[in-house]
Amino acid sequence: MNAEKYVYSFREGNAEMKNLLGGKGANLAQMVQYGLPVPQGFILTTHACLEYGKDEKFLDGIWGDVVAAMNALEKETGKTFGSGENPLLVSVRSGAPVSMPGMMDTVLNLGLNDESVESLARASSDRRFAFDSYRRFIQMYGNVVHGVNGDAFEEVLEHAKKTLGVTFDNEIPEKDLVEVVAKFKEIFKKSAGFDFPSDPWQQLRNAVVAVFRSWGNPRAVTYRKLHKIPDTYGTAVNIVSMVYGNLGDDCGTGVCFTRNPSDGTKELYGEFLVNAQGEDVVAGIRTPLPIAQLKDAMPAIYDELFEITTNLEKAYKDMQDIEFTIERNKLYILQTRNGKRSAGAAVKIAVDMVNEGLIDKKTAVGRVSPEQVEMLLHRQVDPKAENEVLAKGLPASPGAGVGIVCFDADDAVELAKSGKKVILARPETCPDDIHGLFAAEAIVTSRGGMTSHAAVVARGLGKPCVSGCEDILIDLNKETISKGDRVVRKGDTITVDGSTGRVLIGGAPLKEASFSEDFKTVLSWSDEFARLQVWANGDTPEDARRARSFGAKGIGLCRTEHMFMAADRLPVMQRLVVADSYEERVKALDELKVMQKEDFYGILKEMQGLPVIIRLLDPPLHEFMPKERDLEEELAELVAAGKEHSPEADGVRKVMAKVESLKESNPMLGFRGCRLGIVYPEISAMQASAIFEAVLQLVDEGIDIHPEIMIPLVGVKTEMEFFRKQIDEIAKDYMEKSGKKFSYLVGTMIEVPHAAFVADQIAEHAEFFSFGTNDLTQTTFGYSRDDAEGKFLGHYEDKGILPVNPFHELDRDGVGALMEIAVEKGRKVNPKLSIGICGEHGGNPSSIAFCHAVGLNYVSCSPFRVPVARISAAHAAMGKIS
Repeated sequence: MNAEKYVYSFREGNAEMKNLLGGKGANLAQMVQYGLPVPQGFILTTHACLEYGKDEKFLDGIWGDVVAAMNALEKETGKTFGSGENPLLVSVRSGAPVSMPGMMDTVLNLGLNDESVESLARASSDRRFAFDSYRRFIQMYGNVVHGVNGDAFEEVLEHAKKTLGVTFDNEIPEKDLVEVVAKFKEIFKKSAGFDFPSDPWQQLRNAVVAVFRSWGNPRAVTYRKLHKIPDTYGTAVNIVSMVYGNLGDDCGTGVCFTRNPSDGTKELYGEFLVNAQGEDVVAGIRTPLPIAQLKDAMPAIYDELFEITTNLEKAYKDMQDIEFTIERNKLYILQTRNGKRSAGAAVKIAVDMVNEGLIDKKTAVGRVSPEQVEMLLHRQVDPKAENEVLAKGLPASPGAGVGIVCFDADDAVELAKSGKKVILARPETCPDDIHGLFAAEAIVTSRGGMTSHAAVVARGLGKPCVSGCEDILIDLNKETISKGDRVVRKGDTITVDGSTGRVLIGGAPLKEASFSEDFKTVLSWSDEFARLQVWANGDTPEDARRARSFGAKGIGLCRTEHMFMAADRLPVMQRLVVADSYEERVKALDELKVMQKEDFYGILKEMQGLPVIIRLLDPPLHEFMPKERDLEEELAELVAAGKEHSPEADGVRKVMAKVESLKESNPMLGFRGCRLGIVYPEISAMQASAIFEAVLQLVDEGIDIHPEIMIPLVGVKTEMEFFRKQIDEIAKDYMEKSGKKFSYLVGTMIEVPHAAFVADQIAEHAEFFSFGTNDLTQTTFGYSRDDAEGKFLGHYEDKGILPVNPFHELDRDGVGALMEIAVEKGRKVNPKLSIGICGEHGGNPSSIAFCHAVGLNYVSCSPFRVPVARISAAHAAMGKIS
C-alpha cells in the first residue's frame, strides 16, 4: 500500500483541497481554520472512494486510520462512540468535489443501539427525543445501507399517527415511539435477514461503504452525465459528531443565505425553527420563521450568526448557503457552500460584488452561466406549475407562450387583432403561414424537426415553438388536437414550453423575461474577455435592429429565400419557378429585384459600420410551390363550375406539372444552393445586382457599410470560381456606370464534406468561409434531420449510441474534424481568411467553445441567442467551458 494519506481531520484541510476532501469537507475544514464553531469530525478522501471502487479490500488497509480518527474525536468531544453515559453519535455524509444535491447517500444518528439510546435519553433528559432519533437512524440506515424499502417504515409511522389521531411525526408520544422502534427492527430483520446491528463500529463501516457505493448509484451516474461531471472525481465521506437543535427552547436549527437567492438583495435571508431538527425546516413538518425573527428569539445567537455569515461571504467572495444548529445556546455551523440562485439574482449579485470590491469583472462574468442568460431572455413556465402534459416534442425555439388554440394562419391574425393570445397548431407550417406565425404567441406542429419551417421561423421571431409532436394528431378539418381520449378543441387554452418541448393543458403560470441594466453590464463585461465576436442571423431590417440591440457585431447570415416568403412576394416567386423561358424568368426577377434591393438597403443601413453577409438563394425550389392537394382542390372546383377548359384551369395544370417536375428524391441534396445559380445564372445575377444597387444608394448617403456575398453549398473550386467571376463582373459594371467605388467580399458556406477537404482550392477564390453546420452535420452523418429527430435520434441518445443530438451540440469527432481541416487548409492559402459559423450551433455554448478552440473569428446565431453566445464566448476564453 502506498504512503498516500486517506483520512484527514478537519484541522488538516482547507477550501483549496476540495478535489481531495470534497466540497463539503473542504469547507468544513476551512471553517475550522477560521476558528468558527463547527462540530468536530474527519474526512475519508475522494481517492479512498476511487480505490475502494477498484478493490473493496482497500478499506481494510485504512480502517486503522479511521479507528484512530474516531478515538481522537471521542477525546475532542468527551463522549464515547455508541456507548457510555454520554454517547458520541455521528453523521456519515457524502461530499463530492462538485455539488450533486440529493444524488448520494447520508446516514444520521449513527451509533445508536438499545444501550446508547437510553444513555442519550438520560443525557438529554428527553426520552422521546432519544427514541425519535433511534427510529430515524434505523429507517435511514436500513434504507441506505441494506436497501430496506422505505415504504415499509412509512407504513408503520402512518398507522401510528392514524391510530393516535395526529398529523405529524413529532406528535407521536414517547411510548408509541418505543413501539415504532421495535417494529422498525422487525422490518429490518425481515428484509435484511438478520438483526439490526448493535455494534457501532459495524454500523460505521457499513455506512462508509454505502456512501462510497452511492457514487455509482443510478441517479448519481445520470446526474453526472447530464451535468458533464467526470466519473473520476469520486466522493469523500464526512464523519461528523451530531449536534441537536431539538433538545429544548434554547435550541434550534435553520438555513440562511448571505443574500436573497431569488432577487439578489443584500440581506441575511432564510428560515429557522426553535426546538427542531434540520429536516423539520426543509420537510414542512412545521412552518419555519423568517431568519430576522431569530434576532428577537435569541439576540446573541443572531448577532453571532450575522457576523459569521458576513465573514464567510467575504472569505469565499460569493453568496453563501449556510446550515446551522443551535444546541443549548451554542451555535454550530454545519455547512457552507456557494448558494444556488435565480438567474436574475446571479446577475445582480455579480454586479453588486464588483461594485463592492469583492470580485473583479472577469469573476463576475464567470458567475453568470449561459443557461442563466437563456432563462433571462425568454418567459419560462413557472417550475411550480402543475398543468397536465398533453404532448412532448422537440424544443425547437425557447420560451413559453399561453393562448387559445387555432388551426389556421388567417384565424390567428384575426384573433390576435381582437386582442386574443393564440397558439397556432398545424401538422406543419409553410411560407403561406408566415402571417399566422407573426400573430401567434407560440407554435406547435406534429411534424418536422429543428430545421423545419416552423422551427426556423419561430427562432427568428423569438416565438416559442414545439415541433415534431408525433404522438398527437392535429386534425385541421375537425380543428382538434388529440392524444388517445384527450381532445383539445379550437378555442381551448394550452401552454407551449419551447424550452423543454412540452405542450401543457390550460394556461400555466409564466415567469417574465428580465433584461435589467445589471444584465446589460455583465454582457458588456463579457465582450471584454471574449476573443470570438458574436454576430446574428437576420433576414429583415427588423432582425438587424434587434440583433444590434442585443449586442451583435455583424450579420453572419441573411437568408435571401426567407425574403420571398411574405404573402405579397410568394406569387412573384412562384411565377419565377414555373417560368418556361428566360424572358418569363427575367420579368419575374425584375419584380423581385426591387423588393430585394429594399430589403438589402434596410439591413445594411441598420448594421452600418458592421459586416453583413448575404447568402444567395438556397432552398429546394419546390418549397415555393403550392401544395399538390391545394392545386387538386382548385382544379376540381373549376371543373365543377364548368371551367375545365378555361385559361384558369390550364394555369393550374401548368403549375401542377411544374410541381411534379420539381419533385426530388432527396431535396436536401438536390437542386439547390449554388447549383441553382449555375443552371439559372440570371437568378444569382439579379440578387447581386440588388445588393450593389442598395450599396450604391447607401454610398451616396455617406453610410459606412460592409457587404459580403455568400455562395451557398459550394463543394468544388470551379463552383466558387464561377460565382466569383460573375459577381466581380457585375460589381465592376456598377462601379464603371456610377463612377463610384465600393468594397465588398465574396465567400462561401462550407456545408458539405468535400468543400472541407478542398478548402485550400476554394480559398483561392473566397475571402471568407462560414460553416453551415446544420447541413454539414446532415451530410457528414448521412442523416436527414427532420427524419432523424422524429424517428430515431431520441432512441440513440437514450441507449447511449450517441452522447447528444449532433444537431443540438456540435459533433467534434466528425463535423468538428472537418471544420479543423477547412480552417487549416483555407488559412494556409489565405492567412487573413475570415472564418465563422452560422449554423444553429452558433448559439450553443459547448459548440461556441469548440469554435473558439479551432480559431474561428465569429459565431452567428439567432438574434435572440446573441446574449447567450456573448457570455459563452467569454466563458470559452476563460476556459470555463471547453
